[in-house]
Amino acid sequence: MKMKSIMKNNLLVIIALMFFYVGTSQNYKSEAISTEKSVLESARKIGDPAVAVNSLFKLIALEGANSTYKDTLAYVYFTGRKYAPTYMMTTEVLERDPDHLEMMEMNAISLDALGAFEKAAEVYEKLLKKSESNFYGYTLANIYFKMKKYEEAYSVIKKAETFNDEGKYKVTFSINQNHTQQVELIAAIPYLKGLIEIELKNNEGAKLSFAKAAKIQPDFVLARENLEALEKFTTTEE
Repeated sequence: MKMKSIMKNNLLVIIALMFFYVGTSQNYKSEAISTEKSVLESARKIGDPAVAVNSLFKLIALEGANSTYKDTLAYVYFTGRKYAPTYMMTTEVLERDPDHLEMMEMNAISLDALGAFEKAAEVYEKLLKKSESNFYGYTLANIYFKMKKYEEAYSVIKKAETFNDEGKYKVTFSINQNHTQQVELIAAIPYLKGLIEIELKNNEGAKLSFAKAAKIQPDFVLARENLEALEKFTTTEE
């Protein structure tokens, strides 16, 4: 009887210790999360991305695989144009939330920047199915153009022309080694269409596209230059 009593008492002690440990562990975890959130907020205020990244990794480790701070870390990397870690982190978030459009867009932009055009095109195709955005259409067509898939590029850019323009996006073009120009997306679309048409040996279509781009944005240098060059080429041929 004494042995049973001792065993029972020992069991009660072990259970009590387990609850104490769990409670203490949870309190420590809550305090650690609270501390790292304070550090993160301070880093945000003073604009220190290195401290922010370090704090975010600690929060993710504390919260586990489904931590929403993975989203925040992806934004921090993306803002800093660190495309390799952006790709890795957005991929993890998309495993948890495959329909997260912003994560998909950052994932696609990162792949494009890293030169992984095939994979970037796959993600933009998914984005285009979810949202008839002329920005997604333009970007996908541009990726196909860089890959020299001109038929695919032409098919996509024609669709992009039909989508509504929200006026949110501008495209930056290099005019020469020293100057760039920001162009309205709605003008950049026919310009890209014109470049594709040149590759498809459709010079007349290209002239119309460059003229449309220049009409939308009269100071669009490259559109005007390409139009003038094509008109001279056509006159010389005649």
